[in-house]
Amino acid sequence: MVDIATRVWNHKWKIDPIVRSLIDTDFYKLLMCQSIFRNKPDTTVVFSLINRSTKVRLADLIDEGELREQLDHVRSLSLTRGESTWLRGNTFYGKRQMFRPDFMEWFEGMRLPPYHLEKRDGQFELTFEGRWPEVMLWEIPALAVLMELRGRAVLNEMGRFELQVLYARAMTRLWEKIERLRAIEGLKIADFGTRRRHSYLWQDWAVQAMQEGLGAKFTGTSNCRIAMMRDIEAIGTNAHELPMVYSALADSDEALRQAPYQVLADWQEEHDGNLRIILPDTYGTEGFLKGAPDWLAGWTGIRIDSGDPVVGAETAIRWWQERGEDPTQKLVIFSDGLDVDKIEELHAKFRGRVKVSFGWGTMLTNDFRGLVAEDRLAPFSLVCKALSVNGRPTVKLSDNPAKAMGPADEIERYKRVFGVGAQVAEPVMV
Repeated sequence: MVDIATRVWNHKWKIDPIVRSLIDTDFYKLLMCQSIFRNKPDTTVVFSLINRSTKVRLADLIDEGELREQLDHVRSLSLTRGESTWLRGNTFYGKRQMFRPDFMEWFEGMRLPPYHLEKRDGQFELTFEGRWPEVMLWEIPALAVLMELRGRAVLNEMGRFELQVLYARAMTRLWEKIERLRAIEGLKIADFGTRRRHSYLWQDWAVQAMQEGLGAKFTGTSNCRIAMMRDIEAIGTNAHELPMVYSALADSDEALRQAPYQVLADWQEEHDGNLRIILPDTYGTEGFLKGAPDWLAGWTGIRIDSGDPVVGAETAIRWWQERGEDPTQKLVIFSDGLDVDKIEELHAKFRGRVKVSFGWGTMLTNDFRGLVAEDRLAPFSLVCKALSVNGRPTVKLSDNPAKAMGPADEIERYKRVFGVGAQVAEPVMV
C-alpha cells in the first residue's frame, strides 16, 4: 500500500503529475462520449470551470505556471495499450464490447484540445471550446488538477510528521464511517468521488478501504483507472450534460420540451439493463416525469441528484405506480451530498419499497474537514459545465434552485416551458 504522506512530502521537491491517464475519469463520461460520438459529433461546445465556493480564492493559492504545467501534461496523454485492451475487452454491466470499434479507434488517437486560462478576481477562468466529444473529456481531469493543486498548496506548508498525523486522522475518520456502513443490512454502495477528490492516491486508498471493509456491499467505483487497477466494477450511466446540450440545440419551445426525452431515446438505442437509469432533475423531476413517454417507465431505475432526496424518491415511486410498474423492482440511486447519516436514513426509509443504492462522492474521497488550521482542506464546490452550444447558452434548473445556471432570461424561459413552479433551496453540500 502506498505511503500517502511520504508521497505528498515528495511533492515538495519532485514534479508529480496529478493526472497520469486519460481513463483517470468517470465511467459515465466515456459512455456519454460514445453516445455523443455517434449522435452529435460535430456540435461545438464551450465548457467552463465554475467555483461555487467563492471564498476559496483559487488564483491566490495556486501558481498559474504550475497549473499550466499540469494541464499541458494532461494534453500530452493518450490511451496506453493496456487501457485500450481493457476498454475493448472487459465486461461492463454484463456486456462485452461496451465500446464500439469505431469509437475506440477515434479514442485511441484522441488528444485533449487546447484550453484558455485567465485570472480574474482571485479565481481562474478556465474554458475549453471545441467538438463536443473532445472537449467534454476535459471536465474530470480539470477538476482533479484544480482540487489537488489547492490541496498541495496547503500541504506544502506542513512538515513530514504533520502529514503522517493528518493522513492517519483522515484514515481513521473514513474507517469509522465504513464500520457504520458495514452494519447496514442489504447496503449497496459505490464510489462516486472522482470529481472532487482530495487526490488520486487518496481516492485509490478509499476504494481499497471500502473493498476490505464492506466486501460485497461495495459495488464498484466510477473511476475507470482505479476500476482497471483494482479489478472491480466501473460504475456510471449519464449526467446532466446530455439534456443541457440537446436542449440548447432546440429551435422551438416544443423541441425544447422534448429534448430531455430525445436524449434518453438515443441512449436506449445503445444500452439496456442497469444502464437504463433516468436522471430526471435537469429541468425539474416532477415536470419531467409528468411529461415522460410511457416507455421510460419500463427503465431499470432513477438517480436522485438534487433537492430533497426523500421527496425525489417518493415522486418516483408514485410515478411508477401510476404507470403500472412495481416500485419494489425498480432501482433508486441516491448520489447528492451523501454522508453516513443520510445514507443510514435513506436506506432505512426506502429499503423494501425500492431497490436502494448509493453513489458516495465527496464525503468519501475528500473529507478533511477540521483536520488543518482554518479548515483549509475542507471540500468546496467546484464544477465544470457546458456553458454554450453552437453559440447558444445552456441552462440547468435542477430540483435545487441553488444549483441553477444559465442567463436569467433563459432560466425563466426554461421554467415556463418545463412548468417549474416554486422550489425550495437546499444547501449545496459540494
